[in-house]
Amino acid sequence: MTAQIPPEARQSAIDISTTWLSQAGLRPTRQRVNLATLLVGDGQDRHVTAESLYDASRSSADPVSLATVYNTLKAFCDAGVLREITVDGSKSYFDTNLTDHPHFYWEDEGRLSDAPADQLVLASVPDAPEGMEISKVDVVIRLRGK
Repeated sequence: MTAQIPPEARQSAIDISTTWLSQAGLRPTRQRVNLATLLVGDGQDRHVTAESLYDASRSSADPVSLATVYNTLKAFCDAGVLREITVDGSKSYFDTNLTDHPHFYWEDEGRLSDAPADQLVLASVPDAPEGMEISKVDVVIRLRGK
């Protein structure tokens, strides 16, 4: 779900988004500002897919193409302001919360949410193969109705 920003708060949301982009070293183009405003303009963390962000963009004042959404999400990830979480090897979610934390994947709803990090205990992880190092560990806990 992306931010639904009331018209009276739009300029503040644009300012937040422009600052977010600038601090990441990204040029605040019209398309990037539009998508960043949908992602972080209200100051809340969220998980989105490219398709859900595209849908939100289509109903915004300045819609962008699906290809632009994909390219922009990649640029945001490359700049370190979004984190990509892959589920099922093919479905990607993009998380604005960059802290280390696990996720719940709600299979029945196709939704990703944060799981309580303080309840996760990892005693150890396997050693990396020779010549490699572990760059991160993603924990996705899959849920389905009983």
